[in-house]
Amino acid sequence: MKPALKKTLLALGVVFAAWNIGYFAALRSWHQHWGATREESSAFLPGDAVFPSTTGQVTHAITINAPPESIWPWLMQIGQDRSGFYSYTPLENLFGCDMPKVHKLVPEWTPRTPGETVWFCNPKRYDGMGKMIAAVVEPQRAFAMVMPGDWQQIRAGKYADGAMWEFALEPMGPQQTRLIARVRGGQAKTVSGRAANLLFWEPAHFVMERKMLLTIKKLAENG
Repeated sequence: MKPALKKTLLALGVVFAAWNIGYFAALRSWHQHWGATREESSAFLPGDAVFPSTTGQVTHAITINAPPESIWPWLMQIGQDRSGFYSYTPLENLFGCDMPKVHKLVPEWTPRTPGETVWFCNPKRYDGMGKMIAAVVEPQRAFAMVMPGDWQQIRAGKYADGAMWEFALEPMGPQQTRLIARVRGGQAKTVSGRAANLLFWEPAHFVMERKMLLTIKKLAENG
């Protein structure tokens, strides 16, 4: 091996090692608990009851200067079939989600009910698999979605163990609420799947959900 190439590979190795040390020592922990207190990260949320065992959990939170009743309607409108996800819509549509962007309350969209499908992309795409099912709906308190297979397990009296996405509202005063978002998931079955979760899906989820929480805050506070 030529000395110049050897030096280049060594330098790349050092950079890669430094990145991994920095990411796992600080950055990953930060984005997995963005906005959430230690107590919120470890707190039991209503949706956890249907998904009690997890190998991976991410908890984000934000303070909204509005009561729960002003935030709840925005949560009930999430979904490709309604308002979208209040995030980076152009990025979502790069993946063929056909995501709308509706930043107003639509009275015709009634609150979600347990067992209802929440679409994450156009039902005509990805063989109709881009969806989750509303599993927990506690008005002005908690909303949790699970994978379709998990919903079948819940209906059979078992627990979900695939993936869950939940939102909880914790009043802090007459005009202030903590919106807590949590994702729970099981262990990926393959090494490549675990690597994809770690290096792509986790950071991507943080970027998209952070934008979502900030947008909900703005919408709820502006009425």
